[in-house]
Amino acid sequence: MPRTTHPELHRTERVGWLRAAVLGANDGIVSTASLLVGVAAAGGSRGELVVAGVAGLVAGAMSMAAGEYVSVSSQSDTERADLARERAELAAEPELELQELTAIYRARGSRPSLPARWPGS
Repeated sequence: MPRTTHPELHRTERVGWLRAAVLGANDGIVSTASLLVGVAAAGGSRGELVVAGVAGLVAGAMSMAAGEYVSVSSQSDTERADLARERAELAAEPELELQELTAIYRARGSRPSLPARWPGS
């Protein structure tokens, strides 16, 4: 029995790259500053502060690089899964997928008088 509705949530719409960038920058600044405050509060010398600051920056950069790699990989995996799902739905129920695509373009301002059919059909 064919479906009458086609609700679909795509994960790619929820990827918050800006949020990740802001949180990452904030984390790097706060963690390095906190490390330096801790070393200074313990009575560390200027040289110890420099060493701690450089070590904190290097460790933070490596951590952020690894986190970004994981984030990008996860996004890529999610997009591949969405594409595979769309291909399966297109193969199983092409008319519903056509209705979905038609509704998307009409919601974006396409004229309803445009034909709703697959090219070449």
